[in-house]
Amino acid sequence: QVQLVESGGGSVQAGGSLRLSCAASGDTASTFYMAWFRQAPGKEREGVAGIYSLGGSTNYADSVKGRFTISQDKAKNTLGLQMNSLKPEDTAMYYCAEADWLRYGWTSQRSYRYWGQGTQVTVSS
Repeated sequence: QVQLVESGGGSVQAGGSLRLSCAASGDTASTFYMAWFRQAPGKEREGVAGIYSLGGSTNYADSVKGRFTISQDKAKNTLGLQMNSLKPEDTAMYYCAEADWLRYGWTSQRSYRYWGQGTQVTVSS
């Protein structure tokens, strides 16, 4: 099993920045891909950014390209998400997720085995 714990959420004004972290523990040797998802009230959970554990290639949702950067520190087993130029529409609960294979693509929740509890990001206008 893999345990995931997010941190770094908070409240910020539009145009500001936040950095999220996800600490992974357990059987991380089988990790193939990790991602950040978010879910706003009344909306479906959506993929924000993802990264291949081997090689570090990344994927981003169109809505965050150029503003968010996903990163990983394999020595520390942490996943990061640097969020710049934040907008009110970025307000959501943010979750990190882990997959041993992308059976349904990186944006599908069904691809992921383990999820963190989430960290709240609130952007005010």
